[in-house]
Amino acid sequence: MKLVAPVIFALILAAGCHKSEPILSLLVWEGYADPSFIRPFEARCRCKVSAAYMGSSDELIAKLRGGTLSNYDVISPSSDVAATMITAGLAAPLDLAKIPSYDSLMPVLTSLPLVKNQGNVYGVPFQWGPNPLLYDTTGFKTAPNSWSVLWEPTLRGKVSVWDDLSTVYMTAQVLGYDRPDPGAIYNLTDDQLAKVKAKLLELKPNIRKMWSTAGELTSLFESHQISIAMGWPLMTSQLQARHFPIAETIPKENTTGWIDHLMITSQSRQKELAYQLIEYLSEAPVQKQVSAVTGYLPANPGVASLLSAEERHGLHLDNLDAYQRGIYFWRNVPRRDKYNQLWNEVKAAQ
Repeated sequence: MKLVAPVIFALILAAGCHKSEPILSLLVWEGYADPSFIRPFEARCRCKVSAAYMGSSDELIAKLRGGTLSNYDVISPSSDVAATMITAGLAAPLDLAKIPSYDSLMPVLTSLPLVKNQGNVYGVPFQWGPNPLLYDTTGFKTAPNSWSVLWEPTLRGKVSVWDDLSTVYMTAQVLGYDRPDPGAIYNLTDDQLAKVKAKLLELKPNIRKMWSTAGELTSLFESHQISIAMGWPLMTSQLQARHFPIAETIPKENTTGWIDHLMITSQSRQKELAYQLIEYLSEAPVQKQVSAVTGYLPANPGVASLLSAEERHGLHLDNLDAYQRGIYFWRNVPRRDKYNQLWNEVKAAQ
């Protein structure tokens, strides 16, 4: 009897899929539209999925506010701009009855107020993780344990940082502005921002390049232009698959991290198909496939039972509480314009 409900839902899903081949357009982070799990969805729903990728949260906001909102159906904003998607009218409220797997997702994620407003839910937790320190193991006899290593004179021209406000947050951590309140790095004072800027300017001689896509950073490592960087677990997975001697760590200062949500844009032309994709991507077997590609942690805890002990360890699902304690999840930044002004001034400085 337990199989009846899933079978019935599968039949309903198949029946609800369009008979023609409509195009479902995505604007998401890299790795979230990999053919390994998107092609089965296309075959099931007789549709085509067209994906564009963003390099930062600010790029997502700029694209959607730039008059292209109706070009996209599903987006994957992170926790720092999720509220902006809602208040700016860029995302549609969700009918959770159309996403049966929502109730199976981690309560620690679905209970957060990030994507809720006036009794409505606007986003479904999808994947989450940290911004770890990545390093070429051939260049370090011992694993670096502090973000401050990026400022070491011996690493001149061998460092890469993300062209994103996460680098501002990390520098604030190095300066201790996360103590005793980790959330303080998202609401720095003018004086603190000035000191963060000075510290970042000290780092510039060590920076070979600021990366904006996963491909850029993996290329920088593979060509041996850099030996250390702030990155994503996605890059670690990609480089390990290519047998590059890469490792990642969360330094003693801890690190920032994110919860990516799936949202339907307020001007989506394929809302029903968008619901079907979100339900599909929320199911444990599919989330297992996504995590295999990205190295990120799944929002559906049912993935753990589908993994070997080694795989669970690789995703930190066997020590989840301890792992989460080292991550300061992105929050809304009230003075985001100030942070972006600082970051642009750092990039422009010679």
